[in-house]
Amino acid sequence: MTIRIANIIKGGLIISGLTALTWWQVRDPVGSFVLSVPGMDNRGQGVEINEAEINIGEFYESFYDLKSDLQETWPRFRGPDYDNICKSPVRLLNKFENNGPSVKWTAEMGEGHAGAAIYKGAVYVLDHDETLRADMLRCFSLESGKELWRRWYKVYVKRNHGMSRTVPAVSDKYIVTLGPKAHVMCVDRGNGNFRWGIDIAKQYESEIPLWYTGQCPMIDNDRAIIATGGKAVLIAVDCESGKILWETPNPRGWKMSHSSVMPFTFGGVKMYVYCSFGAVCGIAAEGPDEGKILWETSEWNHQVIAPSPVCMPDGKIFLTAGYGAGGMMIRLKTANGKFDVEVLNKYLPKDGLASEQQTPIYFMKHLFGIEPKDAGALRNQLVCYDPSDVTRLVWSSGQTARFGMGPYIIADNKMYILSDDGTLTIVRPDIKKYIQLSQVKLFEGQDAWGPLAVADGYMVLRDSETMLCIDLKAD
Repeated sequence: MTIRIANIIKGGLIISGLTALTWWQVRDPVGSFVLSVPGMDNRGQGVEINEAEINIGEFYESFYDLKSDLQETWPRFRGPDYDNICKSPVRLLNKFENNGPSVKWTAEMGEGHAGAAIYKGAVYVLDHDETLRADMLRCFSLESGKELWRRWYKVYVKRNHGMSRTVPAVSDKYIVTLGPKAHVMCVDRGNGNFRWGIDIAKQYESEIPLWYTGQCPMIDNDRAIIATGGKAVLIAVDCESGKILWETPNPRGWKMSHSSVMPFTFGGVKMYVYCSFGAVCGIAAEGPDEGKILWETSEWNHQVIAPSPVCMPDGKIFLTAGYGAGGMMIRLKTANGKFDVEVLNKYLPKDGLASEQQTPIYFMKHLFGIEPKDAGALRNQLVCYDPSDVTRLVWSSGQTARFGMGPYIIADNKMYILSDDGTLTIVRPDIKKYIQLSQVKLFEGQDAWGPLAVADGYMVLRDSETMLCIDLKAD
């Protein structure tokens, strides 16, 4: 009798355990999620600055001259080729030793998620100084971490789950930044001398996105490309003079999103692909139709869009966003100089590849990304999908390898993933299975969401308040 009762109890415990495990795997952790109100975490009230008095680029301070023989660049969001893949020949670590990689330097940042750009030994980041109430472009030495110079302007920005969010665009001559309240600033790269500024919200009657401006600016052939919303969809500005070269009309009132503009050439036509709040579109980047909309579809229309379009050589474009948006795959077709858009897949986050913040990477003819928190059992896992069917999983990293909403990058045929908490993981990109090579806790990170940058074997990464530079070069 005692044995029988024990068996019954044991069986009950097993069933209860299996039920709990199943519930943990399939439950929606954000089923009762309520969208936070922008500014709800505001702390440290200060004297509000009169928006009419903002003088973009007004202040400047210089500390040191740059002395470096480094030549590699990571000059913008997602790198030289806009694909988040570093093509440097420098060999990088496959495995971390017990102490992890060498930390070359650290720098305290204003609260935010702005990633760095790197250009020939210099690191550029658009910070927000809460004490000065200022958007501040800061230039550091990649090798020593010394701050070389800074240029800033005063603007009142409340805390809103971080303030700064954008990566500067850098060319050999110019740097273009886009601040939390859509102030564009252009300076000379070598010394930070001010060239021009534009208050996008004021000039184009634009609406600032929920979590401030997340769009990273682009420099293309010495022109700054900015998605404005309001009176225009996109504008091109001459970096030398600040002259507006063209504006894309916006008759349907599409609004600025957090997503960045991506260049794409298809059917012999160069275009800029942009996910606005209202539609996704392709805008001619050159020729007689420059600045005109070539194609559009309102099938993709979400209020909070952070990831950028992933454009593939065969005309497919992958689109994704968080807060229940899921993903969509479209395909461009061209005939007689005109474009048509076909929707191939459109689905909820639990049914295929999706992402809340970071833009997936197209590599080895597959898509790699981290699923959002509302993706059911796959939430926060690294996943691999074949673009021919982004609703059919190739592999996932599994329940014990979850990465939150942190950034990732491919360099030296390895994927480096920074988790929210400051843990850096090395993964071997593979189209058959998940292969983890090494992992190390770099710092006590909080909301480590800023995009990564790699050049000359150095990686620049950050959490919400601290930027690190680590040496990843293999012996």
